[in-house]
Amino acid sequence: MAHICIICFYILWTLPFNLVFGYICDQNAGECETTLIIENYLTMIHERLSAVFPANGKIYRYNVKNITSASPVPSDEVITADGWEKPRVVTVANRTLPGPDIIVYEGQTVIVHVINKMHSDSVTIHWHGLHQRNTPYMDGVPFITQCPILPGQKFTYKFQAYPRGSFWYHSHSGSQRSNGLAGAFIVRKREQNPIEEHILQVMEWNHDSDSVKQNILHEHKVIENRMWRPSSRSHDGMIFSRMVFHSALINGKGRYYSDDETKNHNGAPLEVFHVKKGFKYRFRVLATGANFPFRISVDGHYLTVIESDGYPIQPMVVESFIINPGERFDFYLEAIRSIGNYWVRGKTLESNRHTIAEAILRYEGADKVEPHSERGVCSEYDPCRVLNCPFSSFGFVKGIECIPFDYLKSSTDDDPAPPYIPGRFQEHFLNFGFFGIYPSVSGTEFEMPSVSALTQPQEINTLCEGRCQDGQICKCTQSLHVRNGDTVQLVLSHMGMGSGWFHPIHMHGHSFHVVKMGYGTFDKNYAFLLNQNRDIDCSGGKNLENEYSYCYNATWRDKTWLNGNIPGLELNNPPRKDTIIVPDGGYAVIRFKANNPGLWFIHCHIEIHSLQGMALVLNESFPFIPRAPKQFPECRNFDATGVYLH
Repeated sequence: MAHICIICFYILWTLPFNLVFGYICDQNAGECETTLIIENYLTMIHERLSAVFPANGKIYRYNVKNITSASPVPSDEVITADGWEKPRVVTVANRTLPGPDIIVYEGQTVIVHVINKMHSDSVTIHWHGLHQRNTPYMDGVPFITQCPILPGQKFTYKFQAYPRGSFWYHSHSGSQRSNGLAGAFIVRKREQNPIEEHILQVMEWNHDSDSVKQNILHEHKVIENRMWRPSSRSHDGMIFSRMVFHSALINGKGRYYSDDETKNHNGAPLEVFHVKKGFKYRFRVLATGANFPFRISVDGHYLTVIESDGYPIQPMVVESFIINPGERFDFYLEAIRSIGNYWVRGKTLESNRHTIAEAILRYEGADKVEPHSERGVCSEYDPCRVLNCPFSSFGFVKGIECIPFDYLKSSTDDDPAPPYIPGRFQEHFLNFGFFGIYPSVSGTEFEMPSVSALTQPQEINTLCEGRCQDGQICKCTQSLHVRNGDTVQLVLSHMGMGSGWFHPIHMHGHSFHVVKMGYGTFDKNYAFLLNQNRDIDCSGGKNLENEYSYCYNATWRDKTWLNGNIPGLELNNPPRKDTIIVPDGGYAVIRFKANNPGLWFIHCHIEIHSLQGMALVLNESFPFIPRAPKQFPECRNFDATGVYLH
């Protein structure tokens, strides 16, 4: 009989919620079993001691008058977020933010019982980056692969831990992700004496609301004065977001800065990463946020980036790297500096705000004090290398060497991109943009079906009929049909009249090879986008300027590029990913083999964009889809938002 690792399952049920530990499976076990209990809870509330407040990196009971003589409350027993004293309702797993780490080993069978203890909301859990080969029903997308889990119900996910790498789990229902429901899911390699590792999860934070509520408040112009800030802008002049984020968190901890100029903050506790001088550590960085890209750095230390989205790359030493919602990067850090404390920084790419996530790198033997370290100086004579730039330069920020993602190469020599095969090659152009306020893919706003599409395809009545005409907006259940065994090339663009953002596009059920990226033309001094890339003709062959079309019918401007003949493709050692940034005014070319039958969601990982329709379904060979488990529930008495109809 296969070994079952159930130690942490026992802990979940025998300890108070605020003492729940992460789950690590025995690497010799065949099956790994644990439980996630989903419920609404509050920040800055201790289960027994009630309200708390932050000061000097610690938290204290609400009625403490003199913190110098008072004992602090253990911060691990409270969801502190950024320490804002007014409690905020969050949606969490096992009363932790982020949810408990789940660490397993490659090839193990994972069993996760998800219990919905919320009173009025349904939920599903997506295992971000896991291919779900032969288990498409476990992908966790409501109305695509399963029915939502109703209040009071339990659903058991069972799948194989593959591939190996840094992944995460998160709610795929509504805006629960920006409300806190996410956690690390790590698939380790079985090895003796592995390098010690740390998990770093970064996200933005709002004191009052999730992304849906913020969007409604903004649309109706009723955002409170204390929340209001001007639209967030990137260095290239594009709008990042009209959403309001007060702070950012690393592993669920951060600080609220009341004044960007004087750096006054509330003294909330921060995450501490412990290292020993002379040792090397692996950091797994997960972008679990809903909106912003973050530039990650560690004062006084270079970062050797070794993996992206779970796939190895030829190591690259950088000062920092940019990570977008849904992406993951792994790096090595060598603890070779003087014993002390150093800032770990995550800064958004905003040019007119300072949204900063902070943590502490603490050497063994250092005092338990806050760092006084400074970020290194970047200059034209000694530039800082920044990996995964969504634009060609930081403009007026001098001394930055921008390295686009397609500059990287895979570190394996036996994983080329699938080849062009006449008759078995498909190329599709997908433009992620806006028509007014409506996010769409090539003009179509995705509409969720009201049944589980994977198990009840004959009952879907919202399928698209034909392609949306340029200059119109269509709303339907858009799907892209691919044939099993074909090489599929997708040209993901963000061009035309509806551009003006960077979109991290995530594909479920697959990883893909990034074989080429194309950027617009940027001003060298100020980094503003001057012209969109001209490799793509948004007018569908009419050869018009891209800025005068919504880019619904994109094709290559040079027709000799069709059928896989694009110059400059990296086909021998292209890097693999499952989430790729599509630059403003540019494109990314990705390839994969259609060999995983199922229905797979493709969407922007900015939460509000996905919810409002920047998505479609990859329909991969219905006749070959594995049979659903026995007694797999059908969706009855739901509407398309997941609301239960009595």
